[in-house]
Amino acid sequence: MKTLKGPGIFLSQFIGRQAPFDSLEGLAQWAASLGYKALQIPCNHPAIFDLQRAASSQTYCDEVRGLLQENGLCISELSTHLEGQLVAVHPAHDAAFDNFAPASVRGKREARTAWATEQVTLAAAASQNLGLRAHATFSGSLAWPYLYPWPPHNPQLFEEAFAELARRWQPLLDVYDRHGVDLCYELHPGEDLHDGVTFERFLEKVHHHPRCNILFDPSHLHLQHIDYLQFIDIYHARIKAFHVKDAEYLPNGRSGVYGGYQKWIDRAGRFRSPGDGQIDFKGIFSRLAQYDYDGWAVLEWECCLKEAETGAREGAAFIRRHIIPVADHAFDDFAARQSSASVRAALGLPE
Repeated sequence: MKTLKGPGIFLSQFIGRQAPFDSLEGLAQWAASLGYKALQIPCNHPAIFDLQRAASSQTYCDEVRGLLQENGLCISELSTHLEGQLVAVHPAHDAAFDNFAPASVRGKREARTAWATEQVTLAAAASQNLGLRAHATFSGSLAWPYLYPWPPHNPQLFEEAFAELARRWQPLLDVYDRHGVDLCYELHPGEDLHDGVTFERFLEKVHHHPRCNILFDPSHLHLQHIDYLQFIDIYHARIKAFHVKDAEYLPNGRSGVYGGYQKWIDRAGRFRSPGDGQIDFKGIFSRLAQYDYDGWAVLEWECCLKEAETGAREGAAFIRRHIIPVADHAFDDFAARQSSASVRAALGLPE
């Protein structure tokens, strides 16, 4: 059995214009002061982390690792959530997602897709140069506008949507395989890969690619009313990354899982800081320990009520409390010392 690693923290929600949140060194010192051991670093902030240099320069990667080691930190994973989103965008979402891309490709769908594909490709090389085993991303979405469809379900539309998604990602999965890195899709509403069924459908289309894996975030499953503990039982072999993010669903007579176009604080389902919501993290950490998950437990802070730095400070201690140092032997091993002869005798059989 293996003990998972942690606590780590996803920097995306904390990067800002003021020190210490405006540089990797400042963020590292801040995270280390809170007790974190690893950073999950987004690739869309060149001032924090230069993806282009990381993909081509081992020296730069060694410098980044050295800076973090000075603060008792390492990198858990790199993240291309926004870039992965742009690998596949339905035209209905063009305007909303254009701002995730540089100005030079905005309003140019093919150029934007090519740019996003290149960024995800660079992240594979950067991950290898940094000695990482996993990478976090989104799948993008072509079929999402047809969720809960009316007029009724069109099988051919969804068949083609997932076939095209696979055509775009298969070459990237091959790239990650050559670099020895698992590509971990965060299953997330808004993405075509948002639950177990959609992941399985995609997995079949990419021929069960060994690098096609999951970033497990229980908050997104809980808000879809999915049994996230059973999810681990089913998909544990594909879970290679883990976000510690809490959520709560508060049934009411006015709105439900779709949110009613309301702000997060007014929705029936909303994200909370770890320990403030309804997620059974004791059950999750127990399941992950049972299945030998040895990756990182990474805080992704998103809360509609609590202040961010408070959530980050509490999150480090929360993760530490939940990590289970696994046993190196069974508690009853001492009693399992019978010889084959004594076993036969216990069964009343001749020796």
